Amino acid sequence: MTHAILIGHDGMVGTAFTELLAAEGVRVTPVGMDTLDLADADSLARFTAAGADVVICCAAYTNVDGAEENEALATRINGDAVGVIAKRCADAGASLIHFSTDYVFDGSGFGDAEPAPYPVDAPIAPVNAYGRSKAVGEAALRESGADHLLVRTSWVYAPWGQNFVRTMAKLTVERDALKVVDDQRGRPTSAEHLARTTWALYEKGARGTFHVTDGGECTWHELAEAVRAAQGAECAIAKCTTEEYPLPAKRPPYSVLDLSDAEAVVGPMTDWRTHVADVVRRLEKA
Repeated sequence: MTHAILIGHDGMVGTAFTELLAAEGVRVTPVGMDTLDLADADSLARFTAAGADVVICCAAYTNVDGAEENEALATRINGDAVGVIAKRCADAGASLIHFSTDYVFDGSGFGDAEPAPYPVDAPIAPVNAYGRSKAVGEAALRESGADHLLVRTSWVYAPWGQNFVRTMAKLTVERDALKVVDDQRGRPTSAEHLARTTWALYEKGARGTFHVTDGGECTWHELAEAVRAAQGAECAIAKCTTEEYPLPAKRPPYSVLDLSDAEAVVGPMTDWRTHVADVVRRLEKA
């Protein structure tokens, strides 16, 4: 029986993995902040991957705007800690599954003409502190010598946790009108789809860097409209620009990830509209 250590088991992606691995019959050792504090060197020093076949790291510093004022902390968690965990995996002969972000790219798209999706080997050029912290983690993982699967993803949502889809599901019912940014384009990602696809890649022996998201692409405004439609709400959703909704961290205007490498291994990604509608339906039943 496969033995997995699941770091961040109670987070948005960790919860999806908890359900998936239970269904797959995988023996899971859940690890939360009470056991492993990624910001604490002493806590990290006590971590061991001994006895595990794979370590799945779903924990991270994810406050994109907070990272602007706390970049050292974000880098300690998203960067330095990843290097320590990877070295422990290398020492124990365990594989490491780790997640990164579309925010490691600059947001201009790939290529010199019209923006095109970023391939896995596109140049790293983050425009905010969160992206820089995740880029440090990517480098540490590659330099560790650990057998690893690095998965970049974007715009993650689930029926649980704090995420854009749940927020829009609530607001489009409570309010008559909203404004949502329409000049940032990317790919939404169901946490459950992310867990299933990542595990499928791992089991098929895929190693190195892959991109996993839902299929298709959209703006935040288009995503909000899909959530509204899925629950039959009548809230008016106006378009606005990023400049009209200023936040501390700069957002990449175009962060669509190229899925071709992952799709070559596991097949086409289901369209984001299908996953969003499914999540919204389950929110209604809750």
